[in-house]
Amino acid sequence: MPVIESRLHAASESFQAHRAGMLALLGQVRAHEARSAAASNASAERFARRGQLLPRERLALLLDTGAPFLPLASLAGLGHDNEDLGKSVPGGGVIAGIGQVSGVRCMVSASDSGIDAGALQPMGLDKQLRVQEIALENRLPYVQLVESAGANLMQYRVQDFVRGGGIFRNLARLSAAGLPVVTVTHGSSTAGGAYQTGLSDYIVMVRDRTRAFLAGPPLLKAATGEIATEEELGGAVMHTHVSGLGDYLAEDDRDAIRIARSILGGIDWARGEATRQFAPPLYQAEELLGIMPGDGRQPVDMREVIARIADGSEFLEFSEHYGSATVCGHIRLEGHAVGIVTNNGPIDSDGATKATHFIQACCQSRTPIVYLQNITGYMVGRAHEEAGIIKHGAKMIQAVTSATVPQITLHCGASYGAGNYGMCGRGFAPRFCFSWPNARTAVMGGEQAAKTMAIVMEAGMARKGTVDRTKIDTMQQQIVERFERQMSVFTTSALLLDDGVIDPRDTRAVLAEVLSVCRDADARVPQAMQFSVARP
Repeated sequence: MPVIESRLHAASESFQAHRAGMLALLGQVRAHEARSAAASNASAERFARRGQLLPRERLALLLDTGAPFLPLASLAGLGHDNEDLGKSVPGGGVIAGIGQVSGVRCMVSASDSGIDAGALQPMGLDKQLRVQEIALENRLPYVQLVESAGANLMQYRVQDFVRGGGIFRNLARLSAAGLPVVTVTHGSSTAGGAYQTGLSDYIVMVRDRTRAFLAGPPLLKAATGEIATEEELGGAVMHTHVSGLGDYLAEDDRDAIRIARSILGGIDWARGEATRQFAPPLYQAEELLGIMPGDGRQPVDMREVIARIADGSEFLEFSEHYGSATVCGHIRLEGHAVGIVTNNGPIDSDGATKATHFIQACCQSRTPIVYLQNITGYMVGRAHEEAGIIKHGAKMIQAVTSATVPQITLHCGASYGAGNYGMCGRGFAPRFCFSWPNARTAVMGGEQAAKTMAIVMEAGMARKGTVDRTKIDTMQQQIVERFERQMSVFTTSALLLDDGVIDPRDTRAVLAEVLSVCRDADARVPQAMQFSVARP
């Protein structure tokens, strides 16, 4: 395939400014993630007194040493517990990601029990539902390390209680789909949360630490008058010897993790595809830091991004001279054949038609598609309306919606208006969706929105005979500030409108990992059943 000839000048002032801006944003992402880990690790002394490992220590023991681990939704709930982002603790009370356990690629979810005893934090429910959805769609075994106080009753919301049932439904669906659910119950698993343990195919419990019951001693006494200790009511020994809820009795956290790894190691599960041969890109990943400008209105040639993620920087562009602002073509990425759809400007009728054709051709050849979003929207104006931009844009959206191959979306820059939809935004259910720290998502730019409303407001005032320019200017400023705040990746990722914010330099590795996940999933035929595995 042809090799992209880069025209990027890494020594230029603009490149260095873009790089500095990206590094500053990336530093903010890492600071938020570090604050969450520090808040959890602050419980180290208490965990040590109980003979327990911290959640991240458990996870480190569970995962294969040296194997890749892809964390998901690390900024979930940022700013929802505290409007001061510098004090907010993101993550939703859950540590989740895709990693390998005894050579088996799994979805792993761990209660962050170092924070509020593992109670779900804001957006924690949505995060659990999302990672379960990823596991189902990509046919991944599900491993959960449970120690949770459940819902925070002081912040009870009936909608969370009702929607929370989706967690348990998904556990049953995973098992019925032939995807093993392995649970280590390190501590409390009470009330409705007890079903997080009960709806598992393999359950490991820890002596003197596991607690699983529908009603704890206080509620039991209040409801029935019966008095029982936690150990008598729902301890590990009782459940592994009497109730049959537990399958394995571990002596401590380390022993429990050892057993969980043995369970995965003993399952006859395909260990993934053979290593592929490929050539690295000709250009350095480090240069991805300086490509995207801080001002999303500045033009960017997205081929410069492709050149730094494609094997050998090779790119076979599709219909290059037709609808040229919409860039489509084929690459290989660590040996995986991939279709690329990206933008060097707004999508016009020709670009939408080309993208529709290309997406359908990728489906014909079973080629996964990666969307590199940097899109201000579809073209507007009388000439474009006459050219049929709505119907051609609708064709593209229909193609994205009905595509039969894995679609992966990366927000590299702007994602505005219907361009978000046509480029497979979150609403169109891509298999995975990630963002760079500079990504911005909105129905339109803040200044556009402000000017639009100013025109409407001024016309309304004119009809009444008086135009108050000060009032219009104040309204415009408020709209710009509102849009700027909401379009930031620190808002969109907190709301789980992506699966995580990644370092641009990790783009190739992240895409290679999820492409491998998708390929393995599509090749795997689990032993699906009518019902999930029931406890004895």
